Amino acid sequence: MTLTTVTARDFARDLASAKKAANSGPVIVTDRGRPTYALLKIEDYYKLAGIQRQSLLAVMDAIPGGDFVFEPSSLAGTDFKPVDFD
Repeated sequence: MTLTTVTARDFARDLASAKKAANSGPVIVTDRGRPTYALLKIEDYYKLAGIQRQSLLAVMDAIPGGDFVFEPSSLAGTDFKPVDFD
């Protein structure tokens, strides 16, 4: 793991280089010579924060009210005709 330090000015001018450096390890952004921010990959952040990634299904399942039954009204008696996809 490589620790890279960049100034805030260089970070603003060349974000692509900072992102590339973050693939090898944390990037410390300094302002007037003092560390102010750290850029790291999201996987590394999740490890540090103790967050486990969830699947989309798990996130959607946690949404309240998602357990209703969808019953569309009948189109009988209207001018709509079903489409034959075969």
